[in-house]
Amino acid sequence: MQRQKLLYKGKAKSVYETEDNDLLILHFRDDTSALDGKRIEQLARKGVVNNRFNAFIMQKLADAGIETHFEEQLSDDEVLVKRLEMIPVECVVRNFAAGSLVRRLGLEEGQELTPPTYELFYKDDGLGDPMVNESISISLGWATDAQLAKMKELSHQVNQVLTALFDAGDLILVDFKLEFGVFHDRIVLGDEFSPDGCRIWDKVTKKKLDKDRFRQSLGDVIEGYEEVAKRIGVPLS
Repeated sequence: MQRQKLLYKGKAKSVYETEDNDLLILHFRDDTSALDGKRIEQLARKGVVNNRFNAFIMQKLADAGIETHFEEQLSDDEVLVKRLEMIPVECVVRNFAAGSLVRRLGLEEGQELTPPTYELFYKDDGLGDPMVNESISISLGWATDAQLAKMKELSHQVNQVLTALFDAGDLILVDFKLEFGVFHDRIVLGDEFSPDGCRIWDKVTKKKLDKDRFRQSLGDVIEGYEEVAKRIGVPLS
């Protein structure tokens, strides 16, 4: 399968058409961004690490019966995926308080959330990805009630699978975002799952091993990603 026309260039990935209208190629770049794309840097090895990390996670989810857009890893930094009609609402599951939840509600970072919370955000960098709800999403035609219900169900299933996976590596899955799309009338998990889109801490020290190392200028960003990958068994070579 070869790259054809560039379809879309995001903050960290490029999307290419293929000769099959149902399939696309995602190219994971070394670009790293924060502040809704206002700060961008190149971090060596990032594209390769995230591609391998994502492929590993997507296979784990597929093994658990969760349909994803992942088809196969093509190279160190490319993956073949189903072409989805993406729903412009991202789902966020939080097991512990961090990030915007702490800022909004004045919570202590690391406070456990029982049960985990579930939030929706409208994907629009220009607006800062504002928080929305099911009613707004339905009224504006972004998704149907049935689609939103399936997205919520799948998000909690993903949380169950991955919380156990990271726990086995002495890691805490603090929170994460997911994106879904429609493939032949089915809701399917899309985009990627990597340390770019979740928060992962060491279980004992609470050391941050995710994109917060970049956001907060803590250094050793990719080293953190690689540590997580090794602990959960991601093959990096």
